[in-house]
Amino acid sequence: MNFEKLLKSITPPQIPNREYQIENYGAVGDGITDNTKAINYAINTCSNNGGGKIIISKGSYLTGPVKLKSNIELHIKKDSSIIFKSDFNEYLPVVFTRWEGVECFNYSPLIYAINCENIAITGKGKLLGNGVKWWHWKKLQYDAAKKLYDAESDNIPVNERIFGTEEDALRPPFIQTINCKNILLEGITVSNGPFWTIHPVYCKNFIARNLKILTEGPNTDGLNPDSCENVLIENCFFETGDDCIAISSGMNEDGWRVNRQCENILIRKCIMKSGNGGVVIGSPTSGGIKNIYVEDCIFDGLKRGIRLKSMLGRGGYVENINYNNIIIKNTRDQAIIIDLHYALSTVQPKSKTPPKFKNIHIKNVTGENADTSVQINGIEEELIENVSFENINLKAKKGFYACHVNGLYLNKISINSEESSGIKLKNIKNLDIKESNFI
Repeated sequence: MNFEKLLKSITPPQIPNREYQIENYGAVGDGITDNTKAINYAINTCSNNGGGKIIISKGSYLTGPVKLKSNIELHIKKDSSIIFKSDFNEYLPVVFTRWEGVECFNYSPLIYAINCENIAITGKGKLLGNGVKWWHWKKLQYDAAKKLYDAESDNIPVNERIFGTEEDALRPPFIQTINCKNILLEGITVSNGPFWTIHPVYCKNFIARNLKILTEGPNTDGLNPDSCENVLIENCFFETGDDCIAISSGMNEDGWRVNRQCENILIRKCIMKSGNGGVVIGSPTSGGIKNIYVEDCIFDGLKRGIRLKSMLGRGGYVENINYNNIIIKNTRDQAIIIDLHYALSTVQPKSKTPPKFKNIHIKNVTGENADTSVQINGIEEELIENVSFENINLKAKKGFYACHVNGLYLNKISINSEESSGIKLKNIKNLDIKESNFI
């Protein structure tokens, strides 16, 4: 599928033309009053009447978790904000979720929707996650994360994988939609949630447009399509504490069990100003990832620009990946990296099942002031297949390095490096270099 065909296939939500003013349901925008009941009462009333648009008027509305339903648009007007409470107990009882690629029951996301269709969050207002109180849990989560990752191999049913305690310390995402279709997020600013910021899971027809995502904490990724189909992300701005956009499809054995790929995604005209990676694929690749198009984006000031990552034990596949017209500036590590030796997983896999990467095409990329221009770390167990670079112009301290690839095609490549010989290759089969310079 090319991205023109993809655009035509994405269905936006259809919201009934009815409006519900939040203040009519007891909400008070003073930043102090608890509006949890009022906001959810408005959503329930609107839903019972067939759906419509809930208007968040000027003011600051303090709330606990918000539960969206089908045919609902939450419209946050300019000069209005929803501020989420930082009391952990507000986000209980636990709900079904997918945490770093594994299904379980955990704290409710701040905004949560499951089994819905035609839902939207729009406007020019703000969602303020107040997540700083959760962030230190990053240092406390290992035991619970290991228990969760082992659940599949230990034959623990999903309905018995219950977390949601401070001792477990598994943080919830900010906005999570699970098994939903026809979703729109447009215009809003989203700041500082506990964990991943926007996390659609098992969704079809997901549109994110004109968003501003500002996060500072650990693992506060910007937008994480997870085993989703038909996704459009455009004209968004990211300053994140982790990856700006990260595409995934489940983790290890649990990803194989669920077996839902992430496919048909178009990302275009986005700007990334801080984070670990610009548009990242993996490392949870176990359900498969394919047909990804990234066009006309700027990565400036990140740790890495284009990043594809996985490791032995993930399995799955990554194929038909396309980056075009990308500017990459001021990266602290690699401008472009494809890495099948990812070493920073929360918990290491038990198996040695290799992932399969093939048909990766990167063209029309310019950039400067990187540590390394291009790095491809394949694995001997399963060579990366059919990787092409075309019209690449990069300046960096270090040059172009690649190993364990079958089919590496370099056309019109200009790599200007300061501290290396320009290009280093190891175990490359079917190499084709045309009109290229490695200085």
